[in-house]
Amino acid sequence: MKLYKPLLSLLLLLLLSVQTMAQGLVSKDEIEELQLQAINDTAFTLSTVTEAGNLMKYTGTLPLRINGQLQDTEFAEGETVFSLPERANLVQVSANMGTHTLARLYRLDVEEERGVREFPMWLSILPPLIAIVLALIFREVLLALFAGIWIGGFVIYGLSPKSIFTGLLAVGDTYLMEALTDSDHVSVIIFSMLIGGMVAIISKNGGMAGVVNLLSRYARSAKSSQVVTWVLGVAIFFDDYANTLIVGNTMRPVTDKHRISREKLAYIVDSTAAPVAAIAFVTTWVGAELGYIKDAAAQLGIEEGAYSLFFHSLEYAYYPVLTLVFMLMLILMNRDFSGMHRAEVRARTTGEVSATRTDRAGQEKQQQEMAEFEPIDETRTRAINALLPVITVIGGTMIGLLYTGYSPEVWADASIGFFRKLSITIGDSNSYTALIWASLSGVILAIALSVSQRIMSLTETMESLTAGFKTMLPAILILVLAWSLAAVTQELYTAEYLTSLFSGNISPHFLPEITFFLAAIIAFSTGSSWGTMAILYPLMMPAAWYVCQQQGFSMEETMPIMYNVISVVLAGSVFGDHCSPISDTTILSSLASGCNHIDHVKTQLPYALTVALVANIVCTNLSTFGVHWLLVYLIGAAILWGVIKLLGKKNEVATVAAAEAV
Repeated sequence: MKLYKPLLSLLLLLLLSVQTMAQGLVSKDEIEELQLQAINDTAFTLSTVTEAGNLMKYTGTLPLRINGQLQDTEFAEGETVFSLPERANLVQVSANMGTHTLARLYRLDVEEERGVREFPMWLSILPPLIAIVLALIFREVLLALFAGIWIGGFVIYGLSPKSIFTGLLAVGDTYLMEALTDSDHVSVIIFSMLIGGMVAIISKNGGMAGVVNLLSRYARSAKSSQVVTWVLGVAIFFDDYANTLIVGNTMRPVTDKHRISREKLAYIVDSTAAPVAAIAFVTTWVGAELGYIKDAAAQLGIEEGAYSLFFHSLEYAYYPVLTLVFMLMLILMNRDFSGMHRAEVRARTTGEVSATRTDRAGQEKQQQEMAEFEPIDETRTRAINALLPVITVIGGTMIGLLYTGYSPEVWADASIGFFRKLSITIGDSNSYTALIWASLSGVILAIALSVSQRIMSLTETMESLTAGFKTMLPAILILVLAWSLAAVTQELYTAEYLTSLFSGNISPHFLPEITFFLAAIIAFSTGSSWGTMAILYPLMMPAAWYVCQQQGFSMEETMPIMYNVISVVLAGSVFGDHCSPISDTTILSSLASGCNHIDHVKTQLPYALTVALVANIVCTNLSTFGVHWLLVYLIGAAILWGVIKLLGKKNEVATVAAAEAV
């Protein structure tokens, strides 16, 4: 009898185990699909199922990303319930199952009483992909961006014949309207128009011609004029927008005089703007970067401060730093390759700084537009009339950043160093407000200088201001469409899908390389380096931390990988932004330099790819093996020097030919 009871208990336990197995309880690795059902407009049931749709009774926690928000979700026998804060047309769910990643996009057809309908996540990459392909094929950026937004609307509104027209109408009544009602976007438009107006005034009053004459003392040749442009690009480090517009518009007459192609000018302008703003200690970028880093570090329980993490990550900022070094070596060695060399040969031998693709009518129109910026009195060309407004914009921006970000508590804290206080102040500032204040001050000063010296009447000055506004219209149209396309990709969760493609079990040492290419792909597809950083910092920092912990890494082994991941998110974002034809900074660089946008993209792409490959494949791997960061930089620079010597061709032959022709 004593033996009977234990045997009976064992038998019952076995029966329960068999029953549990029969009920289909599974591990996380065995889950094949996720199935969504709507309870109402904001509440949903999510089930773990097989590919055939049969319930798989998973019980446990899954880290899900629902509409971009990462959360740990408890499942009970294959089901969980979650709610959204407000109704959404689309619900995106992705989960890392360890051996594989599931990413699903669902459309809510509540109005048509069809419940929830799933469609493939790969459709989310169609809008940016179509925009990029059409821009490269037809060289019409406006048409390409419009088509990308339209296709995005077609996907969002249901992939039905009706959604073709609904998506078309949504381009105007939804996405363009949202882009124009965003206060930050309006700030950029106002700032761009004011800068354009200021440039027009200081061109007509002879100030720009005076700057050309002044800089000619230092820019005596094609090489020295490029060096001056590079130095200005590095000096205006506090904001990429201000850098692009000021340097491009200011140096264009100088580089034109020395027969530097507009493609080369646009490259120098574009490739000094974001890299400098991204890694300098006091910029409009630092605030956003520190905010993302701080949030992720707090989530992981990392005690090291956000500024310290950012500072240490600069040891691995290979792409931004090597981009600046590579550009300077190209200039000093007087070599170029690929499409940039052809552009330089054209400019040096023919004097055509822009690629000639317009008919006679188009050339006459271009000449008329250029005439609007010629000095009204060529005998009164004073550099001070341009330098004072430009210095006002630069200094005014810095003052505005300090004023809008000033906190008495921070500056009264004796435990914080001066540069740390300065960084916190800039990080808390309103950069858009500062830029508007500065550019408006520059315009007012330019008007006052023109009228007070009687170079132009008030009426003529205001006409020049209006002409400057008009020159910025193409850039503004492209920017608005680019912002609209970014909104479409955000609504389709394009970045989340691209991220899910790279998820899985990997070695911690490969995380920086994967993160770089992931950031590059997202930034290239969306045209937004800031959006890419906002997505990847909260994703890749925890991923790197947890992977290192799972591999049993010590803190001394983990932190270098964390620093590297922090750096490559930024570097990959800047690289993808450089290569993307739908990037706002790339567009602004083209417009400020007077370069055809697609010409700029095509000629900059080989250079950006060269630096990216060296920075990520060579430098990142060397740092992974423990090579000192300074030596890694020297090796990377040496390799880039060798690439220029091997692939680059001298531009001196073209210069001699041009001189003989004269």
